Amino acid sequence: MPEDEAPISIPLPQVSAPIVGRSAAFAHVRELIDKVKDLDAPVLIAGESGTGKELVARAIHDSGARRGGQFVAVNCGAIPDHLLESELFGYVRGAFTGALRDKAGLIEDAHKGTFFLDEIGDLSFPLQAKLLRLLQEKEIRRVGENRTRAVDVRFISATNKDLDREIEQGRFREDLFYRLRIVTIDIPPVRERREDLLLLLNHFAEKYARQMKKEKVYFTPGALDLLMRYGWPGNVREIQNEIQRSLILCGADRFIREEYLSPKINPKEIVSARGENNFFEAKAEFVRRFLNQALEKHDYNKARTAEEIGISRQGLFKLMKKHRIGESNGEEKNT
Repeated sequence: MPEDEAPISIPLPQVSAPIVGRSAAFAHVRELIDKVKDLDAPVLIAGESGTGKELVARAIHDSGARRGGQFVAVNCGAIPDHLLESELFGYVRGAFTGALRDKAGLIEDAHKGTFFLDEIGDLSFPLQAKLLRLLQEKEIRRVGENRTRAVDVRFISATNKDLDREIEQGRFREDLFYRLRIVTIDIPPVRERREDLLLLLNHFAEKYARQMKKEKVYFTPGALDLLMRYGWPGNVREIQNEIQRSLILCGADRFIREEYLSPKINPKEIVSARGENNFFEAKAEFVRRFLNQALEKHDYNKARTAEEIGISRQGLFKLMKKHRIGESNGEEKNT
């Protein structure tokens, strides 16, 4: 298969969902996933909202030694504090009004598996103390119960907050912080891995087209240009939202065009020129734009450009020749 036709989604071996990205910034994340997947040490995943922290947590579980157990996730900010304790630790009959029977908590459900605490920075101080004890003693006590129960659970937590600042402000326990962050995985925002943007756009376009039972849909060069220039403050979650919206609006059209994009991405309300967007022409036009931007970024150093976009130097030469790139750019750097 030619290098410019290689598949855009790169699944991590034995992982149920694909981890999409070839950038150097994301390569470090993949390396850490591989290093921690078979360990029981707590992992803290840090990153902005929408960067895919739960996806990384699932990748650790699904590819590691605990993949035979349950992956149980809870968002600490989504459940009221007075309910969260009983959800996490369970309760016994009569512990409070409405407790008509014994009920195991979510942590017990994750026995022999992985428990994922999303938005750990939103956990209240009293529950932080209980979680710290759990990490130290490896046992829980259901609400209203005197006896303790041993649990065998691997903990992964995530936050979009600066926990060092939360500690300084007295909102997060320092001792719990050090227990949770034996290993920290920092997920880079989309703006710091721009070379992955095309992979993400194509991945979600294919994924959601299949879910909507559509034929394969392509981007017009103009739409791709707008999408590639946008800053994506909402990260991967915003990309997913935009692609789903565009696929709904395009209907039976085989192209995602400029006019289907949201106003924040297409503020000038540009409309594509119909009849000019043959798939092969659209693809060639985008490849030309993409390679020219990558080459300009690295001052036409082909070795660095090839490394960043994830192809061999020979593959880059072939693409440049095919699309007549560099013929009028003057002297170029080969190393």
